[in-house]
Amino acid sequence: MGIENWILKFADDTKVFSSVNSVEEHSKLQKDLQAINRWWEEWQMLFNVDKCKVMHIGKENPNLSYYMKGKQLEDVNQEKDLRIIITNDLKPSAHCTQSYTKANRMLGVIARTFSTRDPHIILSLYKSVVTPHLEYCSPAWTPYYKKDKDLLEKIQHRFTRMFPELRNLQYSERLHKIGLWTSEERRNRNRADLIEVFKILNGFSVVPVDTFFALNNDTGTRGHSMKLLKRRCNKDLRHHFFSERV
Repeated sequence: MGIENWILKFADDTKVFSSVNSVEEHSKLQKDLQAINRWWEEWQMLFNVDKCKVMHIGKENPNLSYYMKGKQLEDVNQEKDLRIIITNDLKPSAHCTQSYTKANRMLGVIARTFSTRDPHIILSLYKSVVTPHLEYCSPAWTPYYKKDKDLLEKIQHRFTRMFPELRNLQYSERLHKIGLWTSEERRNRNRADLIEVFKILNGFSVVPVDTFFALNNDTGTRGHSMKLLKRRCNKDLRHHFFSERV
């Protein structure tokens, strides 16, 4: 295809991206879009240009325009990618709001549809149809703002109050009776994060190890050969990023 910059494909979804700090880098990225145009014409697999968009990330981004088939691509501040909302500030708040809305809707369906309050049945339903909305692909969007954490925790607050015999207890006591952790505890223990790290380090993922991690080669301390290097970072966005968080 002749693409010079990064390109990612998944099924019928294609993303091309690059660091653009000059007119030359902008031209290079625009040439990649033209190469995609030629490819789709040759193989008769046309892109829907109306659905193709551009997102500018970074405060120093020149926010230049890009074109496909002579049509200027729409600039967007957020876009959904494999069910995850990505914003141009790379913060998870928008996705947390979406997760809360979907989980709250499903919890309402359970409350209206099932008259029983048998803990075994209701807990199974909660874990099957509500929890996935709160934990789907969480390594990519784990919140670090208190407002986002509190928003997601509201779902479990509401769920534990569905049991009449527990309504007058404190939230922590209700969780203990049911046998649940708080949503924040599940993220802090980072089961999903650790599973993803294990898969990457042991070759069970298509993501190369050096994409996210560097091994610590300091042999002056005790431990094992799989220690990960913790890089210095000054910004919250980087500090809470998956590779640094774990």
